[in-house]
Amino acid sequence: MKLIPPRATFARDMTPAEAKVMQEHILYWKVLIRKGICLTFGPVLDPAGVFGVAIVGVEDVSIIEDIELNDPSVREGINVFQSFPMIATVD
Repeated sequence: MKLIPPRATFARDMTPAEAKVMQEHILYWKVLIRKGICLTFGPVLDPAGVFGVAIVGVEDVSIIEDIELNDPSVREGINVFQSFPMIATVD
């Protein structure tokens, strides 16, 4: 899952209101980790603009949509997701 911020400079210039929502976003994803749904998540420091990445393991891809729609940063209209399946992992 790729979390796309509203602007390339978002990580550096988010407003106090946006920062509050992003703290809620982090708490939301920590719960998904504790539930075993999310394997890892965090920011990617792309020079063109920071974005977020999460790796999740779900039985049904429809669960991804629920995860996205319930993310506080999406509910508040700040971020959007692009999600793609991985067909295999290498151990």
